[in-house]
Amino acid sequence: MKAEQDGDILEEDSPEENGVQRNQYSTISPPASPEVQEEPFSTYYEDKVPIPESVNQVFSFRKLWAFTGPGFLMSIAYLDPGNIESDLQSGAKAGFKLLWVLLVATIIGLLLQRLAARLGVVTGMHLAEVCNRQYPTVPRIILWMMVELAIIGSDMQEVIGCAIALNLLSVGRIPLWAGVLITITDTFVFLFLDKYGLRKLEAFFGFLITVMAISFGYEYVLVKPDQGELLKGMFVPYCAGCGPLQLEQAVGIVGAVIMPHNIYLHSALVKSRDIDRKNKKDVKEANKYFFIESTVALFISFLINVFVVAVFAQAFYNKTNMEVNAVCNATGSPHTDLFPLNNGTLEVDIYKGGVVLGCFFGPAALYIWAIGILAAGQSSTMTGTYSGQFVMEGFLNLRWSRFARVLLTRSIAITPTLLVAIFQDVQHLTGMNDFLNVLQSMQLPFALIPILTFTSLTSIMNDFANGMVWKISGGIVILLVCAINMYFVVVYVTSLNSVLLYVVAALLSVAYLCFVGYLAWHCLVALGVSCLDFGSRIQIGLPRHTDIYLLNDMDVDPAVER
Repeated sequence: MKAEQDGDILEEDSPEENGVQRNQYSTISPPASPEVQEEPFSTYYEDKVPIPESVNQVFSFRKLWAFTGPGFLMSIAYLDPGNIESDLQSGAKAGFKLLWVLLVATIIGLLLQRLAARLGVVTGMHLAEVCNRQYPTVPRIILWMMVELAIIGSDMQEVIGCAIALNLLSVGRIPLWAGVLITITDTFVFLFLDKYGLRKLEAFFGFLITVMAISFGYEYVLVKPDQGELLKGMFVPYCAGCGPLQLEQAVGIVGAVIMPHNIYLHSALVKSRDIDRKNKKDVKEANKYFFIESTVALFISFLINVFVVAVFAQAFYNKTNMEVNAVCNATGSPHTDLFPLNNGTLEVDIYKGGVVLGCFFGPAALYIWAIGILAAGQSSTMTGTYSGQFVMEGFLNLRWSRFARVLLTRSIAITPTLLVAIFQDVQHLTGMNDFLNVLQSMQLPFALIPILTFTSLTSIMNDFANGMVWKISGGIVILLVCAINMYFVVVYVTSLNSVLLYVVAALLSVAYLCFVGYLAWHCLVALGVSCLDFGSRIQIGLPRHTDIYLLNDMDVDPAVER
């Protein structure tokens, strides 16, 4: 029996290489493409960055510099237009009181990105490729479709952000529909940048992050937030006088920060470094430096998010529409119609945010805000394209040119966005962000559950598999994040006030929960809950190690095939 053969193989003495004990599951080799490529296929990690040698050094800045890049590209997802809108709404609705939620969400995001990076470093494969090898065909296709939905939803938010930024910068001369079309062409232009080398491309992303830091930092200095209230809101986990509105905003922060496609992206980006995966010391060192780099990158993205929250908390918390209308009218703003003459609390989005900054702090504040939004949208668009490429080639083993890949996803993202921009106004366009945040929240389990599953298996990760502490804490964190996001989805659906939509949502929820349950079952088996290992007892009838339950052979090694 194949099961018995597997068991025999695992019990045989494993050869040692460079001091590392190895077996057939120690190394995961990427699958060979079934078809010969007629043209060279270019990917982000086509040219790998060499890592400098260091003798008996605990820490080396030269090595950290060599590993710097993937973490900053990953951190851009924490600065996309959807996150910026969540930040400004948090400040306008709750003041500084929810900064601690942003801090906790960023820390949770860092821990999840650590798992993604470790999977890529240890196995030499990214998450989509591992899913392709481990899940049966039907679940794998469903998983791919869910992740693609998340990527398209994120792409739509980035298109909306860029279109609004161009409209603000041109003082309305570039209509929203034209801004949407412009984002098609500029994306293709930026994608040619990687022809000039990987490090130059990473430097360009670093430049865009710098633009965001300067733009939103300028607004921060201009507004002069109360530093005492800021620190209190950041480190005191309490929200005095908060109601359902603030609770929904807190949930929205978590949903905006932790994005599903970013887990797939980061596990692929780390493959761009030249690491000897046969050497345990080198793998351990790579994990360390990637974690340091990710920490620095997410700290910078956290500061930029804090800038935005603090600006709107200080300047616009508890402001009424009538107050804002009066100020905008006094400064001669052409956008006073955005703020009705009533005492309702000001509601802002990335478009209104720029307008109110211009009304209260001058035109320079509006234009600099728009530049920051444009940088956020453009950088997120490019990393989203990479995510889509990695997911497609990983799940389907389908290798398209980057041009074809961008054309497909951008067309899907552009079409509904363009229709809304043409036939509706900016209110409906920015209102799409709420739906898109819900869409991405629903896809979160399809990244978090697989990453915890595979990083917990010693047959995949060897000595780098999650320990008991990481398994328990990771499981709790993922359960908490998924529960928070499901609450966000329920709140959104119940606000639709349509019986037909309730029925459709209920039917979809049954299928959705069944699939999430399937992934969770596999995850629990990987975490060591052997009582759920029904498959090994029913199908095989022999006790098997839970690590092997999920796995197909990761390497095709003729020496061990019978």
